[in-house]
Amino acid sequence: MKGNYYQPFSLRISEEMHYKLRIIADAHKRSENKEIEFVLGEYIQQYEKEYGIIPEEPLKENDE
Repeated sequence: MKGNYYQPFSLRISEEMHYKLRIIADAHKRSENKEIEFVLGEYIQQYEKEYGIIPEEPLKENDE
């Protein structure tokens, strides 16, 4: 499947971290999910800047 499909991903975090995430997401006018996605994107960019680009996973036949 192509397009805007995002595979669900379960994340376990402490109540304190979840509370703080809510505060930060609200300050940035994002949902908690979008805040996590933004922060992970920044982390990946920094990693790739230091260690090189991570190649994309090839599409499976069923995904096309």
